Amino acid sequence: MGDIKKMYSTILGDSFPLSMTISFGGQEMVYRKKTWKIRMEDGTFEERGVRYGENPDQEAALYELISGNLTLGECKFIDPKKGLVSAIKVEDMLQVGKHPGKINLTDVDNGLNILQYLSAKPAAVILKHNNPCGAAWTDEGPAAALERAFVSDRIAAFGGTIALNRSLDKATAELIDSAYFEVVAAPDYEDGAVDILKRRKNLRILRIPGIAELSKLSREPFLDVKSLMDGGVVLQFSFRNRILSAADFLPAITEKDGNTFAARKPGKQEAEDLLFAWAVEAGVTSNSILLVRDGVTTAIGTGEQDRVGCVDLTIAKARTKYADLLSFRELNLSIYELELKAREDKALFAKLEDIRGRALEARGGLPGSVAVSDGFFPFRDGVDLLIAQGVTAIAQPGGSIRDFEVIQAVNQASPQVAMVFTGQRSFRH
Repeated sequence: MGDIKKMYSTILGDSFPLSMTISFGGQEMVYRKKTWKIRMEDGTFEERGVRYGENPDQEAALYELISGNLTLGECKFIDPKKGLVSAIKVEDMLQVGKHPGKINLTDVDNGLNILQYLSAKPAAVILKHNNPCGAAWTDEGPAAALERAFVSDRIAAFGGTIALNRSLDKATAELIDSAYFEVVAAPDYEDGAVDILKRRKNLRILRIPGIAELSKLSREPFLDVKSLMDGGVVLQFSFRNRILSAADFLPAITEKDGNTFAARKPGKQEAEDLLFAWAVEAGVTSNSILLVRDGVTTAIGTGEQDRVGCVDLTIAKARTKYADLLSFRELNLSIYELELKAREDKALFAKLEDIRGRALEARGGLPGSVAVSDGFFPFRDGVDLLIAQGVTAIAQPGGSIRDFEVIQAVNQASPQVAMVFTGQRSFRH
């Protein structure tokens, strides 16, 4: 095969047409393929579309909705000219790096999918493989939000995509320059910030002005299309988050055999953290469990087949991330680098055991967190595991025949754990 590394730098052909039209019983949606005139290393310019698809041997194309809209039943879908990722212009690609591929674009898109519900404060999301690996929001500004999102999962953030909902300043740029990222997207960039970011020659720097108006799109659905391997398609209305404020949560209350079971309501900070967590949950692959404390994700579990297994995995991940943070701060080594060196160094082995012990004792930094689940708990076992880690409040869809057992679990906890229902499921496949 020759030099395998070349497959990542090889530019594929582009067989996709310049336009695409989708017709729904007389309603038409017209799309235009997105290309950019990119300056090459030799100073010449070439017209380029998407670099490649999910893998380097897959051709891909990006299309922008330019005219037509769609109404199905009583639902009117998003109008043209409200583009975000699909509307990126060449002048908004402040640095091309290796011009973006499908994964870069869809990671940015999922970041905006999360940020549309977080307009109240400066927020940062770091994504990897179309899942958030760290997210935070704070009144202290974008730099503080990004630092907290990064610290929450330093390992997964490597080579990730950053999405911000406020203009990127120099302090935030310095943070980005201190680690390795593939893409950064923000509504705008303050003077001097881009110069700092350009120290990383391959970093893709994207300006998406529409991010500043994201909250206006949170109630406008789009047509969600899933292609099947036989050439067929499944269509659905896009997910619309009904929890836009803490007041939108429903009391966790149910009846069983003539008895009423009701959970404690969350306090103010718990409710705010649950609101933030449920917004981030909209961008997490199901089955998933997400934990948050003080506006920062403390653990994100994704894509598991069973609910209690996802809780168990999320807890294990949190302990590893916590141990890694200790190792990096104290030894400037990742936990995996420390494990390797500890094989032949007794002093480092003792240090490794100490760090592992502290991470276990600290329960991965989870005590005081709130938790959200994208689906209901079919049994109380997952809830009991969360309570054992010091979780103080839980939000979940509700609707299980065993809701009464789940509410019993939080009521039997000492101190009592709060619970609310969302009244909707947030699966994402």
